[in-house]
Amino acid sequence: MNKIVLHRSELDGFLTEDDRNGISSIESMFQRALSLSEGIGNGDRDAEAALVEIHREIGHRLSGIASANGRIHVYSFETPPEMHDEVSRLIAKLRSPETSHEEFVYYTQRAYELMSSHVFSSRRLGKKRSIIQRTPVDLPVQNYAVHRIPDVDDLIHDAVMCVMLRGALLPSMIISKAIEDSSSDGYITPFELFRIKRDESRSESDMDYVLDLDRSFFSLEKLDGKDWIFADPMNATGGSLITITKFLKDKGVRPKRIIFINVLAALKGALRVTRAIEEAEVYTLWMDPMLNDKAYILPGLGDAGDRLNGRDTDGERGMIRLIADYGTAIVNLYRNQVKEIEGTVLG
Repeated sequence: MNKIVLHRSELDGFLTEDDRNGISSIESMFQRALSLSEGIGNGDRDAEAALVEIHREIGHRLSGIASANGRIHVYSFETPPEMHDEVSRLIAKLRSPETSHEEFVYYTQRAYELMSSHVFSSRRLGKKRSIIQRTPVDLPVQNYAVHRIPDVDDLIHDAVMCVMLRGALLPSMIISKAIEDSSSDGYITPFELFRIKRDESRSESDMDYVLDLDRSFFSLEKLDGKDWIFADPMNATGGSLITITKFLKDKGVRPKRIIFINVLAALKGALRVTRAIEEAEVYTLWMDPMLNDKAYILPGLGDAGDRLNGRDTDGERGMIRLIADYGTAIVNLYRNQVKEIEGTVLG
């Protein structure tokens, strides 16, 4: 098999001493939170109050680390306080074991719409443009409305959606649709597809990241000199993105920029990405403090890929089957994106 493997030992070498100290301090705080689990489960009010205070401390510390880094952008740290209530409710619903598959898809769409607004905001881009929109009202004459929206054209017209398969498929379609709707000419991003997996039989301290080139669909020429946008709901370790980027750079392919958009990121994964990839900017709706021994984010929300796509019941599904299983509502909403993906897979 034609595979590229990156071992976890290569990842921590990118971290600075300050990064490691920050990660260690956050993990120590969260261990205090974990020690309260039994009391929380039994309805202990004192334990609940202590947990709230610890998470407040963790939030302040994470905000300081992200701000000092400069290339880690956390929605809940960078937006006005009045936006935080909505984000907290949204993340709580995504975390809940009671949230159904259909609800999880819905809340993921909401999350990525918020992230799209954050990444491509007029405050960040520094300019707006006017659109004149015809309305369905034609009495007494045809009506038109004027709206001022962020001018994203300079940022997105060289953009390529780079899909780390499975869990990243629908988020990538959502971001591409947002780009299409925001551009002045209905720009449809190309899609380049990478089949990469963690070796789940290994622990976080001994993890391998395996890029399967035989089951990936991408063009080096179409990626060279472009803006690479990765939309993956979870950034736990950063290993998958770093593996793909390292492989492409070793082939002589260079990005203009790399934009990595997550719903939930672990501190360690966000730091690794920005240290390992000088062109990378990480955008995440929410940041969690640490990983467990299996490299799952804590407190986390479980396996986002399974919760988003449903579990494989009769063998691992390929790209076309995953899209089909989303159903007509999703396929029709992202029809242009599905067409681009079909072209990438089928040529």
